[in-house]
Amino acid sequence: MELSMMLDYSGDPRRAADGAAALEGAGLDAVWVAEAWGFDSPTIMGYLAARTERMRIGSAILNVYSRTPALIAQTAAGLDAISGGRAMLGLGASGPQVVEGWHGRPYDKPIGRTRETVELCRRIWRRETIDHHGITDMPLPPQKGGRHGKPLKMLTRPVRPAVPVYVASLGPANVAMTAEIADGWLPTLFLPEKADAVWGGPLAEGAARRDPGLGPLQLVAGGLLAIGEDAAAVRERARPQIALYVGGMGAAGKNFYNDLAVAYGYEEEARKIQELYLSGRKRDAAAAVPDEFCELMTLCGPAGYVRERVEAFRAAGVTMLNVTPVGPEPARLIETVKSWL
Repeated sequence: MELSMMLDYSGDPRRAADGAAALEGAGLDAVWVAEAWGFDSPTIMGYLAARTERMRIGSAILNVYSRTPALIAQTAAGLDAISGGRAMLGLGASGPQVVEGWHGRPYDKPIGRTRETVELCRRIWRRETIDHHGITDMPLPPQKGGRHGKPLKMLTRPVRPAVPVYVASLGPANVAMTAEIADGWLPTLFLPEKADAVWGGPLAEGAARRDPGLGPLQLVAGGLLAIGEDAAAVRERARPQIALYVGGMGAAGKNFYNDLAVAYGYEEEARKIQELYLSGRKRDAAAAVPDEFCELMTLCGPAGYVRERVEAFRAAGVTMLNVTPVGPEPARLIETVKSWL
């Protein structure tokens, strides 16, 4: 099992990136950079590439609507080049609120778009001449307004013939597609003890169609990390995030994360969290998050307990433990957990 962290750049992104780079020496294997509707992730990933030597750098995630497949492939290849082959491409459909509200694009065919983007990226990295007509047209045909386009191949030569592609997915059909075509999976709100009951079937379905040449599907998941006799209290910091996703990421009936909480068995709690959050009572929504939910998606407590949590994630199939160290000595936390892996 490897060890990674999600970059928190809610404040100064350069300071956050410098902090992550400093953890390379403590044993951190990779860092993931989110985008959402904040700073773009490729700029920050480029800075991280210049500040580090060994650890891999991934997007978590680039959505498949706001950039063309060709631009996504170019971005990943560019990062791979300047980092010396350390890039990871995290992709996903994101959600209707971000895609339609921020990017002004219709949220249609999310699974088909993701599948097509992965296929085109891999073809582009192999420097194939692209003549593709599906959701995306390359080149744009005359009947859709094209006049001067012709099939092209990538001008520069990627340092690797393929960048590892990780897909963020939650729903059964999307998870099955991820298990079929992706190098890795980036689930959200992952509870190791409940994951198989929710996703075991779709993962097996996708794996049955998987090209053996891809190798085993990698799984990236984890949560807040704190070690100490009073560290269990840090779990409380997970409440606002869980409430945001379960309660605020979409309207009633249109929230993938709320559906996930229901699938985990928190049906009544999920309904209450969403009602409170959408009515503006965010603190009450956070307070309504079940204690068990906070505990199962974090690694906070005495050393022996945290080590048990690490093994629970391992037993659930996690191959890269993705943590957010909390406390004044993040390097010590990374070193400690790395020694257990």
